[in-house]
Amino acid sequence: MKSFTHLHTHSHYSLLMALPKVPDLVAKAKDCGMNAIALTDNGNLYGAIEFYKECEKVGIKPIIGVDAYIAYRSRHDKQAGIDNARHRLVLLAKNEVGYKNLMNLVTIGHLEGFYYKPRIDKEVLEKYSEGLICISPSSSGEIAQVLQGSDPDKAKETAKWYKNIFGEDFFIEITKHPEIHGQIEKMKELTDFAQINDIPIVACQDVFYLEPEDKRARDTLMSVQSNIEREKGSFNDEEEDFSFISQEKANELFKDLPEALENTGKIVDRIDLKLSFGSWVFPDIKTEKGIDYDEELRQLVYEGIPKRGLEKTEEIVERIEYELKIIKEKGFSPYFLVVGDLLRYAHQNGILTNIRGSVAGSMVTYLARITDLNPIEYELPFERFLNPERPSAPDIDMDYADDRRDEMIEYVRQKYGADKVAQIGTFGTMMARGAVRDVARALGYPYALGDRIAKMIPMGSQGFPMTIDRAFEMIPELKEIYDKESEVKDVIDMAKKIEGCARHISVHAAGVVISPTKLTDFVPLQFDPKGEGKIITQYDMYSVEDAGLLKFDFLGLKNLSIIADTVHRIEAIENHTVDIENMPLDDSKTFELLALGKTEGLFQLNGDAMTKFLIDLKPTSVHDINAMVA
Repeated sequence: MKSFTHLHTHSHYSLLMALPKVPDLVAKAKDCGMNAIALTDNGNLYGAIEFYKECEKVGIKPIIGVDAYIAYRSRHDKQAGIDNARHRLVLLAKNEVGYKNLMNLVTIGHLEGFYYKPRIDKEVLEKYSEGLICISPSSSGEIAQVLQGSDPDKAKETAKWYKNIFGEDFFIEITKHPEIHGQIEKMKELTDFAQINDIPIVACQDVFYLEPEDKRARDTLMSVQSNIEREKGSFNDEEEDFSFISQEKANELFKDLPEALENTGKIVDRIDLKLSFGSWVFPDIKTEKGIDYDEELRQLVYEGIPKRGLEKTEEIVERIEYELKIIKEKGFSPYFLVVGDLLRYAHQNGILTNIRGSVAGSMVTYLARITDLNPIEYELPFERFLNPERPSAPDIDMDYADDRRDEMIEYVRQKYGADKVAQIGTFGTMMARGAVRDVARALGYPYALGDRIAKMIPMGSQGFPMTIDRAFEMIPELKEIYDKESEVKDVIDMAKKIEGCARHISVHAAGVVISPTKLTDFVPLQFDPKGEGKIITQYDMYSVEDAGLLKFDFLGLKNLSIIADTVHRIEAIENHTVDIENMPLDDSKTFELLALGKTEGLFQLNGDAMTKFLIDLKPTSVHDINAMVA
């Protein structure tokens, strides 16, 4: 039996076009005895880092690729009725150069060529071809489509172009779908063409789901995408099987084309992509005195002692040196300098800010004017924020008045370069309730059925999403109607298959990344699908950090906007300036209001339980509130 590797596969990151979660896809390859597998999602690299790490975990070779959309004309041509058609091309990264070129191509497809789909063209394909393996698909590829149009001369000219660009790394894909009318004849024509033109063929089987019985679930998912009821749509009568085939099945299907099977192995052997995780890169911040980052931070901190009205005591010096030692050993000095610069700009421009979280335990950040709380005075430990054993990067949450947050992001773009700054993408998934409603509609059931089932599923919470299985455990009545009503069973069974699939990409509420060189050296980019012109990463916050970029949290808070507006009004009406960052902490009237439960709009104190606690506690100092919240 000849070895076979899947080189054309899709995960749920081919949004609403495929079912497999990345771990399931990789596990299937492992179970089938394959020593490698490729991920080629539609026009994006959303799952690339997750896929790479999952393959490494189970000990098989990850092949990062993309199923690209190729514009018929230029990527800049966007004429209705002409340019909404496109070819497809599978591109696989052979090495780090190829991986970076993939990121560039995918980014260009989204930022320059997007028209219904993210399209690239031959101009950029030629520019970024190094380190890539190119496979022309068996039905949607340019060569296959030209042959179907009965133009062999144009097909030959097209093949010559690809061969000139990719050389021996150009292949023609052959698939075997005897269940599709006329497919065997088309593959024979394509195989003959490849032989005549001396182009190697490679066996592939475009994967959109893992098991043949998952076809109906994938059809339903596509109905959700297209907003068409399945029985009324075009999916129900299709007979194609796009499931994950085993090596045995591949050998059976391609027994007449052994070289196509062998070429999957040759391609795998050419792949040598090594990605490393756990090291960080920082924005290219310039130090004023031309000294290194560690010394710049040290000077900034010691200059902050008199500015904070403190004496240079042995206790303070010991705390500073302890913190600086850990920061230096971990290489995070530039991170603190960048954050300090951001807050300095905000203060100078009247943008109200707040820093929260464990960073309050740092004397370095207090003296560098990042935080405004003396951790020694309040006995706050530095180790909760950063310690030698903690592998993750420091995380300083920066809150800004929400009506001026965009000014801060624009400042970063101006300072570091627009090509080095982006907001972080995040994925919305098919949650339990939504999946039930979508499936009921896609299957053509009455709205009331999906609504009745969905309302029986409890709401989840942040960090603890509700699943259908968990709802079964919590709500016996849900399991009861599932056992008794066939329509309910049909909807829930189908909803469980698509539950958790990525539905769309959007903008993370706070995350921003800043790179030392152009961002596409580290991550692929695209526009925010909402059409607001924001550039976002195709990687989520976890993959962004795996790629080496630190996440800067720019969170816009309405409360800060209200406070800033209040301060402005007091100054305008009363001619009195309120220093909001140096408010007295012993104001008796404030504690009287808290003891009466007047907590509306107060962060962490405005819930029913906390308000009752305050009424019972009757706090008389800020330390009482600290203890209560803790």
